[in-house]
Amino acid sequence: MERTTPRRRLARSLAGAALVAGLAASGTAVPAWAEPVAAADPAPGSVTPDKDPFYLAPADIGAYRPGQIVATRPLTLKLSVEVRAWQISYRSNDSHGRPTLEVTTLAVPTKAWEGTGPRPAVSVQFAEDSTGIQCAPSYKLSTGGGSSEAGLLLNKNWAVAIPDHQGFKSAWMAGPRAGHSVLDGIRAVRSFQEAGLASSQWGLTGYSGGAHATGWAAELQPSYAPDVTLAGVAMGGTPADPAATARFLDGRAPAGFVFAATWGIHTEWPEAGIEGLLNAQGRIDMATVAGKCLPDILGKFPFRRLASATTVPDPLSVPSVAAVLKKDTMGAATPKAPIFNYHAVTDEIVPIGQANTLTKTWCAGGATIQIVRSWLGEHGLEAVRRSPAAVSYLNDRFAGKTPPNSC
Repeated sequence: MERTTPRRRLARSLAGAALVAGLAASGTAVPAWAEPVAAADPAPGSVTPDKDPFYLAPADIGAYRPGQIVATRPLTLKLSVEVRAWQISYRSNDSHGRPTLEVTTLAVPTKAWEGTGPRPAVSVQFAEDSTGIQCAPSYKLSTGGGSSEAGLLLNKNWAVAIPDHQGFKSAWMAGPRAGHSVLDGIRAVRSFQEAGLASSQWGLTGYSGGAHATGWAAELQPSYAPDVTLAGVAMGGTPADPAATARFLDGRAPAGFVFAATWGIHTEWPEAGIEGLLNAQGRIDMATVAGKCLPDILGKFPFRRLASATTVPDPLSVPSVAAVLKKDTMGAATPKAPIFNYHAVTDEIVPIGQANTLTKTWCAGGATIQIVRSWLGEHGLEAVRRSPAAVSYLNDRFAGKTPPNSC
């Protein structure tokens, strides 16, 4: 089951039921390898994910274990280091615990690992920040996109996994779902024998929207994936509290973040009742924001207030919305892995206050956190400035050094 191809998986979803029914009727046991043949699949990146059978969940996705591989395929990546690369699809769970199909992109340097022990690996969570599957990291990378985040890690001769942590529905800001996707992606990569990473130490890193997924993975790891040991976690510019972040951005130039996150949260949690709160303009806004990448979103909502799209003056305070946002706020559990948490005090996108609340809460729970704050700088600059420090932090954790603790 680990090395099924996408064409077989698609065929299984379309014809598997008939095959099983026929064999069962004849009294014949169904062999694990018995899968029908289908036409050739498109090459990675040749069509968007919504037209690519590799991204389709098989009908029996619920029968797979979290982290179990569904399909794999090799691809060529244009990165700063020569690598062997694959796309790996695997079973995970959404924020409600329902089975989903997720995809991660794995890159392993072709240069032999000469360090002590197995080659380390890092799951890098991109700031996907989109409402369209065509913006997913796996598709962007397969169509020739590069990554400075991945490049810094590959230059250390580490393996890198880059999950599509928002899932096929592009559920932006759905924290539990993102955390599950990251952790199950690590499980999948460890079991992928061709990569040779079964015994590797693992780290996590991400900034902004990527830090959102990273933080959720770190927080959920002890309960959701105790079998996944994390040597260290680096996260910066973290939107830990979506309500606080939305209030900070509401009515400002980058208010498009709020409208896109509203769409993502509605997608993951329809029980929030967001659709029922929309006025006529709000319905237009949600149609406008759907299926877009971030650059196409930000320019359409400058200085807009969320209330201008709803029938209530404070949609974030509506009980059904507030209940979901509380579920989507980090801090309910404490990570076991050591954390490097960095943030610009003057961040104009993600407010520093809610980031400080998170570190305070985690510290109170017994976490080990190196807290770094830049007194000057903005959101984008902080990512560039602290990236080398984040890599250095992970390097020290892989080397077994005692992590600094600001708690």
